[in-house]
Amino acid sequence: MTAYKSGDPTTLNRLYGRQSGHKLRLGQQELVDHLLPAISVPGEGPVTAEALFGIDKPLHFEIGFGGGEHMAYRADMLPDHGFIGCEPFLNGVVTALGHVRDQGLANVRVHMGNALEVLARVPDGALSFVYLLHPDPWPKARHAKRRMMNPGPIAMIAAKLKPGGEFRFGTDHPIYLRWALMQMNGREEFDWLAWKAEDFLTRPGGWPETRYEAKARRLGHEVWYFRYRRTAANPRA
Repeated sequence: MTAYKSGDPTTLNRLYGRQSGHKLRLGQQELVDHLLPAISVPGEGPVTAEALFGIDKPLHFEIGFGGGEHMAYRADMLPDHGFIGCEPFLNGVVTALGHVRDQGLANVRVHMGNALEVLARVPDGALSFVYLLHPDPWPKARHAKRRMMNPGPIAMIAAKLKPGGEFRFGTDHPIYLRWALMQMNGREEFDWLAWKAEDFLTRPGGWPETRYEAKARRLGHEVWYFRYRRTAANPRA
C-alpha cells in the first residue's frame, strides 16, 4: 500500500512508496500492454460514471487496492455499479488486471498512480462508496503527514461522497488505528456506524478478506473495520 503527503487536497501531492517489484512475466506484461490501456481512467476531464461507463450508475472508489481482490469481489457482487481503483504499485495493478480478465469484470476502471489526482477530478457528491483498506501506517511520528488518514484527504473523501454514501476503512496497526480515530473524531461530515465493539471488530457482510488482512491474522494481529456514513451536513467554516 502507499501513502500521500497531507495538505491542500486539491493540489498534486507527492506519492510515497515503491512503485515496482519483481519483473513481470510475459502474460503479466501483456495485461499491462493491452488490458490496462483499455480500462484506465482517462488522464483528463471529470471522472464520472458517464465518462467511464457510458451510463449513470453508482460509483465506488478504492484508494490503494493492493492486489485488487476486494475491488474484484465487490465489482462481481454489484455488476450494475461502477468501480474505480487506484494503486501505484505495478505488481498490484497486474494482479488486479488478472482478476478483471478472469472474472470478466466490465464495471472496473483502474488508475496506476496517485489516487488523490483522480479523486480530485470526481464531481462532488458523485460517489456511493470510498474504500481505504490497510493503508501503509507510516508508524514513525515524523512520517505522520504521509498517512492517508489526514485532514486534507479526509475532507476530499467527504466532498466526493453523496449524502448517505459510505467510507470504509480497515487496519490492523494499533498506531494507525489511534491516529485514524483521532482524525475522524468530531468530523461533522460523517456518522460512525458502530454501536458496540463487535461492530468494528467483526468484518461486515460484503467486505471480503484481503491479502493484507489475511497476513495480519497469520501474524496474530487484531483487525479493525470502520464504516462511516456521509451526513447531509457540511463542516462549519
